Amino acid sequence: MIDVDFTQLPFSLLDEEHRHRLENAMEMAYFETGTVIIEARHPAQFVYLVHKGAVLELDPTLPAEAGRLGVYSAGDLFGALSVLNGRSRYRFITEEETLCYLIPADLFQSLCQDQKEFDDYFRQRLASKNQLLAERREGGVTMAGFMLAKVHQCMRQPLILDSGGTIAQAVAALNEHNADSLLMERDGHVGVITKTDLLRGLVNDGLTPDSRALALASFELVTVPPDQFLFAALVSMTRHEVQRVVVMDGRRPVGVVELTDVLSFFSSRSYVVGLEVEKADNLEALAMASARLPELIQALMAQGVKMRFAMDLLAALNGRIISKAFQFVVPESHQEHGCLLVLGSEGRGEQILKTDQDNALIVDDPENWPERDAHMQRFTETLLRLGYPRCPGNIMVSNPEWVGSATDWKARIGRWAKQGDDASMMNLAILLDAHPAAGRTELVDELRRDLFRVCSNNDLILSRFARPLLKFSTPLNWFGALKKPQQGIDIKKGGLFPVVHGVRAMSLQHRIGETGTFGRLDRLVEAGHMETGFAEELGESMALFAELRLKQQLARLEGNDEEGRNNQLLIQALSPLERDLLRESLQVVNEFKKRLTRRFHLEY
Repeated sequence: MIDVDFTQLPFSLLDEEHRHRLENAMEMAYFETGTVIIEARHPAQFVYLVHKGAVLELDPTLPAEAGRLGVYSAGDLFGALSVLNGRSRYRFITEEETLCYLIPADLFQSLCQDQKEFDDYFRQRLASKNQLLAERREGGVTMAGFMLAKVHQCMRQPLILDSGGTIAQAVAALNEHNADSLLMERDGHVGVITKTDLLRGLVNDGLTPDSRALALASFELVTVPPDQFLFAALVSMTRHEVQRVVVMDGRRPVGVVELTDVLSFFSSRSYVVGLEVEKADNLEALAMASARLPELIQALMAQGVKMRFAMDLLAALNGRIISKAFQFVVPESHQEHGCLLVLGSEGRGEQILKTDQDNALIVDDPENWPERDAHMQRFTETLLRLGYPRCPGNIMVSNPEWVGSATDWKARIGRWAKQGDDASMMNLAILLDAHPAAGRTELVDELRRDLFRVCSNNDLILSRFARPLLKFSTPLNWFGALKKPQQGIDIKKGGLFPVVHGVRAMSLQHRIGETGTFGRLDRLVEAGHMETGFAEELGESMALFAELRLKQQLARLEGNDEEGRNNQLLIQALSPLERDLLRESLQVVNEFKKRLTRRFHLEY
């Protein structure tokens, strides 16, 4: 009797007729411990689905330990690429008594020829498999109408007024085309004029309908190319606090995208959250908008949005909420006397659900802000009201240790570097992720230059800085299989932290000012410090860890996680595809740890 769940990937990609052919042809075979099922450089006669037992994948050209590539257990499938390629690159040998279902090679090839999605599944790399997993998520839809939408699909034709045009002509053009803005050109530069600009010119500036409209144009534009993802344009509007972007093909304006157009295009009430954040003019309204972020996250996940883009949008929204809270709490006269920094996952732009408050403050002149401590205490309490819990480590602006002038911060950096203990190194790591959220943002650049000056050329500091990435073991056993403890594996410690901190250490060494892990990987590749392929593998691994962790967190929010797990993943509850991806990703983490051990001499 065949005991296979054909509703799971990859078999769910087959239609009913081909699934029936497969079920009729499958047989079960028994293999003793130590049996070579597929030999390296030999053709495979079958594709194998493990029913019980364990099969080790070996590269026989490498030393014994280095050659252990992975272990396949119940529910895992191997040998498919060996059949498609005509021979196997690696050796597959049983680690214990094993039962496998056999899929004849000729039938498997026939299925791949007839069923394109089934064939693509086996030929895709890790990044494509991740995409497939997102698209097939229960309740999800394809990416075509969301993530693949481009700016040119949503933009309006540009309404361009001659540089000599008057305010009266501008108003007439806006009314005729039912538009909210128009463009004007001056000396090869493009500017934008909105209805509000025209009204301000007539009422406040004393202009007349016959005045030239060019005087009201703003030439500091947020622009995007026509082939940019529409989702990225929405992120740009949120970050820059604008209602529109100008679409430029080189130096030529080809369109305008309004915020209302984007929200309408995505046609989901969840995307109104960004608009509610922008419209909030008091803490009550901001709290209501902030409370809708989990709804937005669930909608993004349901639509199969790629994790990196989801992080970008949520980071932008969280940043705007925190910035607005700062503006509500701190009097305007004091807002330019310092810079509010967000740290940790918020600083890296990798926060999805609201996590602990991690923030700091640089002040340019403490003497001009005598009520500073009281304002910072109120700001911490305000964030708590908006759903951001207190930091257990007290890394918040309500703690005077995380507030200070540029001179104070310079002294702290020097002291932490000199002390060299784990706590001091993590303080430097937290500070390296600092991202400006409000106030005088240029103060952050000076802070980062001090960090680089003290740490980047000091091999001893770099080694101490990188060492914590070895603190937590990767949840794989000696044979490359996933550990399956009863309480689950901590994916934050075992997966996310080594990638985040390892990339952070390399960024400190090479003076990379980017704070996000994905962005840091891009810069490392551009500078020639990491191969493109390996950077992609690290990025996809991190995205998978974040997605699996997020699913667990959402289940907890919905009350479906009775054990109250947060970072703990139950391997037994994952699908075969998820287990396969997780094992591959954790092997990438292990390889990264080995590289960094050699790079920073952590073996000594």
